Amino acid sequence: MMKLQDLFQTLSAEDKALQLGFEKADPLTGAFSQKRVVHAGTQGRPVSPGQAQVLWCQVMEQTPAEKTERAAYIHIPFCQTKCLYCNFFQNAVNQTAEDYYIDCLIRELENDADFPQLKDGLIHAVFIGGGTPTSLSPHNARRLLKTIHRCLPLAGDYELTLEGRSSDLIPEKMDVWMENGVNRVSIGVQSFHTKIRRQLGRVDDQETLLKRLAGLKAYHQCSVIVDLIYGLPNQDMKAWEEDLQILTDSVVDGMDLYQLNVFYDSELEKQILAGKMSPAASTSQQAQMYAYAQEFVEKRGFSRLSICHWRRSNRERSLYNTLAKRGSTMFSFGCGAGGNVGGYSTMLHRSLKPYQSMVMEGIKPFMAMMEQTPVQSIINSILEQLERGFLDLQRLIKANDRLAELKWLYDLWEQRGLVHYDGVYSLTVAGQFWQVNIAQTTVECVEFILLQTHNIAVQGIAAQNGKAQLPGGKVMPPGHPAISLSDRGK
Repeated sequence: MMKLQDLFQTLSAEDKALQLGFEKADPLTGAFSQKRVVHAGTQGRPVSPGQAQVLWCQVMEQTPAEKTERAAYIHIPFCQTKCLYCNFFQNAVNQTAEDYYIDCLIRELENDADFPQLKDGLIHAVFIGGGTPTSLSPHNARRLLKTIHRCLPLAGDYELTLEGRSSDLIPEKMDVWMENGVNRVSIGVQSFHTKIRRQLGRVDDQETLLKRLAGLKAYHQCSVIVDLIYGLPNQDMKAWEEDLQILTDSVVDGMDLYQLNVFYDSELEKQILAGKMSPAASTSQQAQMYAYAQEFVEKRGFSRLSICHWRRSNRERSLYNTLAKRGSTMFSFGCGAGGNVGGYSTMLHRSLKPYQSMVMEGIKPFMAMMEQTPVQSIINSILEQLERGFLDLQRLIKANDRLAELKWLYDLWEQRGLVHYDGVYSLTVAGQFWQVNIAQTTVECVEFILLQTHNIAVQGIAAQNGKAQLPGGKVMPPGHPAISLSDRGK
């Protein structure tokens, strides 16, 4: 059986660099040539459509072996406008289409409600994502939320997140959310700068945005979370510093910091290439923005929950995200929703017509089902640990002593400044920025060690090169184009 070190001796220099990175490089800005995935993970074995329905019924008829933390993801595939950077736009808002979609979504929830796998356990976190779930009319939001409470066995301390835009933070909508159990609202702010927001398709200016967030906070019934993106066109380090200062001065309970992905053939890339918009930041520039932000917010009382998520108050738990990274059971509902139940990963139809017709026929509307890899539980443990910024190799070795081979890999990364060993391998700031590469390579190495299979995942996004300035006028050097997966994960 080939050892891990021997495998890397057989790889081309290019493939070796993709998985291991570079030996003599600044670890923060140049450890790898590119970010090669958005979300680390592995592929399973495809299940045929006919077999998927049979397996689904078999899994759902089973009673959960034990009560563990589980989640549900519910997808709303409508947006008022398409943001330039977004790769997840499906359908423009249309009231008639929305009404019928909610009819179907309610039916899907009802179809699954009596299965033992669902009703005999507990749901600890529900995430209503999209799309733009806050775009739902008050009437449809009320219908959906009441159905969630009726059909899902919510735990006493459940987290129910609604994702959306600040332009929907109006009393007639927020009243419905609070009256029907929403206790976490996540708003895609992306930037507080009006010019930057407007060029991306955001509606509210900075003043209006902050007033709306304060209005949501005034209910004192939910945690208020915002997403910020770094590396946007026209977002130099001065603008990024101002975004972070406004964030820390605002009412938010928690926040996510996401790296911009410029997807190939997206509207954003087309406008950049046509010279209608400034280039996005290079990966090297984004690395410095990430490092600056981490230090900035942690000095100001924010504590880290994961690689890209921080909280300021104990109201924020980010439970759904934790369960998703852990690989916990995830029931999925809605057009384009992804899930994970009974050893199978699922994706529901992304197109409205097949989704709706299958639901109304009483069939789970699968677009795809994958049987998970035999080592999925080990992979889940690794991904959860790395999402929290460390790897406990001894814990993995207890699960399978062959994983001791990973020591060679992590010792190499320690030499390159990406991890530090002190009983466990902790990611340095550079390692945190490159965490997704580290995680993906680790997953691929685990599959090789335990299954003797070797794959290198790379799917492309575009990135720009340019210069940005740190506070004080220091110029950041241009970096390498990023390459990432385009699948969704929040």
